[in-house]
Amino acid sequence: MTVLRRAGRGAAIRSGAGLAALTLAVAGCGGSSPSSSAKRGPSTHDQGTTGSAQATTSTTTAPVKPSYPPYPQLLAAGQSTAPARFRPAMRWHGHTAVSVAHRAGGVALLSFNQKLVDLHLHSGTIDAGSSGWKWGPAIVGSERRRLIAAFNGGFRLDTGAGGFMSHGRTALPLRAGLGSIVTYSDGTTDIGRWGSQAPAHGKKVVSVRQNLTPLIDQGRAAGSVGCLVCWGATLGGVSDPARSALGITAAGSLIWAGGEHLTTSQLADDLLAVRVRRAVELDINPEWVNAYLYGHRRGHGPLVPVAVVPGQNGIPGEFLVPWGRDFFTVNGR
Repeated sequence: MTVLRRAGRGAAIRSGAGLAALTLAVAGCGGSSPSSSAKRGPSTHDQGTTGSAQATTSTTTAPVKPSYPPYPQLLAAGQSTAPARFRPAMRWHGHTAVSVAHRAGGVALLSFNQKLVDLHLHSGTIDAGSSGWKWGPAIVGSERRRLIAAFNGGFRLDTGAGGFMSHGRTALPLRAGLGSIVTYSDGTTDIGRWGSQAPAHGKKVVSVRQNLTPLIDQGRAAGSVGCLVCWGATLGGVSDPARSALGITAAGSLIWAGGEHLTTSQLADDLLAVRVRRAVELDINPEWVNAYLYGHRRGHGPLVPVAVVPGQNGIPGEFLVPWGRDFFTVNGR
């Protein structure tokens, strides 16, 4: 496999001072409890020739529905890379859309709730080209308003590691047997072996990104995880470069995992530890393993990308300006 050319390094946003200046607020869920008022009015009731009674009528105001911000909310856990189990990191419409966890060894994991988010496959200026794609090489326009996260795609298309298709257009033909990240027109994404586990019968495919054979299948790591050359050419021939992967649990949660120093076996173990059933390895090597959560400054001002992986090298522009490689965004439904 051809060693990938280095991209220019960018500075990942991880400065404590910068995050403090961001002043991102965790907005509470507004609402009110039901209130009632009783009104008494005269009423008559036959009691012979003379008599009167009073009947009580009451009215109750309907509860006011909570009002949520029209933008995703970055929480405190999303701004920390300290070792911790899964904690809510991003909120959308008052519910946890993304949870984040960090292992002591530097591995970061993001868990996406597909009831609240959907996945967009973006082309890059090189892979798969700037023009003609539904989602191009930069996050622009209306997509920014609901942007929750973004992370790297797969290997360079010229390595022959897998296919790329989006909204009816194909950059590289899909191949049977390869691990595939498949998004459907109903907004859901699944992961599986193309031709046998995907696509799902009766569902319209929107996009597919393939990369090698599955890293995890039926809750078991591939038998070749100990083979260095089977999982991509590493810079300098090291066994533990930066690596990343995307998996899915039996409950349908998407799990992204990445770290700056990971063997293929370690990456698979970290995904299996959070009950991933099927997974595809994504890109490897420091310049190309990146994930960000995005702060919305209370809906005012430019987005603020927050690096997820400790020691992450960073993408110049953090996917907000054109980038050479394909990538994924996660957006509020």
